[in-house]
Amino acid sequence: MIDWTDRHCRRFHRAISQHTWLYTEMITTGALVFGDRKRFLAFNEEEHPVAFQIGGSDPVHMAQCAKWIEEAGYDELNMNVGCPSERVQKGSFGACLMAEPDLVADCVKAMRDACSIDVTVKHRIGLDYDESETILYDFVGKVSEAGCNTFIVHARNAVLKGLSPKENRDIPPLRYEVVKRLKQHFPHLQIILNGGITTLESIQTHLEWADGCMIGREAYSNPWLLAGFDEIIDQPIKPKTRLDVIDELRAYAEQELRKGESIRSITKSWLGLFHGQAGGRLYRQVLSDSTLLKANSWQVVEDALAKMLKHAA
Repeated sequence: MIDWTDRHCRRFHRAISQHTWLYTEMITTGALVFGDRKRFLAFNEEEHPVAFQIGGSDPVHMAQCAKWIEEAGYDELNMNVGCPSERVQKGSFGACLMAEPDLVADCVKAMRDACSIDVTVKHRIGLDYDESETILYDFVGKVSEAGCNTFIVHARNAVLKGLSPKENRDIPPLRYEVVKRLKQHFPHLQIILNGGITTLESIQTHLEWADGCMIGREAYSNPWLLAGFDEIIDQPIKPKTRLDVIDELRAYAEQELRKGESIRSITKSWLGLFHGQAGGRLYRQVLSDSTLLKANSWQVVEDALAKMLKHAA
């Protein structure tokens, strides 16, 4: 979810669901150690509970970053061992680390020793076209011995050569039954299912055996799906409408504009809010119009809503 689930997106999602755990985009240890650490660690207090997702493979750097992440106030530290991009592989992190469970275990131990927040791992069910489950059990077994109790499992293999990141989200088949067997093999661990989940009904079905479900790009393309999450996890809230969400976020957006943020950055994750609704296409057209966005004001949101509502009437 690099460049997708930034702090503006997470603030938007929190306005829809009060209790769902939110995850940052993957940030590398290099970005924190050598880059603009303050910017990368920034988040809104309203986001809690929120997890920081980190990419890296150097236990020393992972430990140092774990300290900074805890000090920044995050509720969880999640190590990404699922990203299949070649750029990530060149940095020796992401899905390629599934082949190095001892190194991942060393990173987990280093992070756990350096911080008191929960350290979790996100990964795939296998590598390339090997559909045996040996690598998966070996990986989870060794990493859990290092102190990781929660595994977020994308129910597809990661094909490291020959497929793009986008193709890796579609071409390797979803094999939920593999994750279900993993839970049965490690009943004491928390196993959270990820991959291809797009409806509340499927979430409820998976929760009959899984400890949780993670939603990725569906939360971006159809964010209103989150409106049903709090009830599923027995944390019902006062019902909101999509317009209520926009009203709630106006003060946030105007505050960010005064800080110098662009209205495009603030609202890009809002484009799917009226997915499937009458006038939703017109709303998206206005809110993504480069000419209107140049004014860098809240007015473009008002214009998008007005055009949608006029059509819906």
